[in-house]
Amino acid sequence: MAGRMSGTERRAQVLAIAAEEFAEHGLHGASTEAIAKAAGITQAYIFRMFGTKKALFLELIQTAFERVSDGMRAAAEGKTGLEALSAMGAQYFDLLADRTGLLLQLQGFAACGDPEVRDAVRSCFSRMWGTAEEGTGLDPVTVKTFLGFGMLLNAGAAMDVEQVDAGWAEGVRTRIKPGLFAHITTATNR
Repeated sequence: MAGRMSGTERRAQVLAIAAEEFAEHGLHGASTEAIAKAAGITQAYIFRMFGTKKALFLELIQTAFERVSDGMRAAAEGKTGLEALSAMGAQYFDLLADRTGLLLQLQGFAACGDPEVRDAVRSCFSRMWGTAEEGTGLDPVTVKTFLGFGMLLNAGAAMDVEQVDAGWAEGVRTRIKPGLFAHITTATNR
């Protein structure tokens, strides 16, 4: 029958629709009814595919974090130290254009009051930390500073600072140049 989706295609469709819904409304505000309606299926079918609303949310936030970690890892391939960190930073900046993925990460942090979500987000953040630390060979203070700048970029992208004509917004959206982290080490921050 023409127009009928395979299970894999339907799952991908639901994930794409659900990503938008959860990015905008978060774990508790998102509606599986709205997702089902947009996909042209029943809520029961969503629950058959994912089990629970929270399981669907967790899959989406884990995918959003993995996309960033995988992108950083790929960007730093064949590089070490600050050169690797610079490549990761450029890739991270480019990934901020995926507003849905960005907002899913932030919704994950916002839902950390739930122990299951908190554990999943910790695991995702641990992987991102490991990607930066192992992919560069740099010390924890430098990695912490790098990821701290990343969180500021996340906040700026979420606020869409590209559209704000103000000094503070210009400061937030300023690209980080290679070498910024050269002076930030465990030795200089004792």
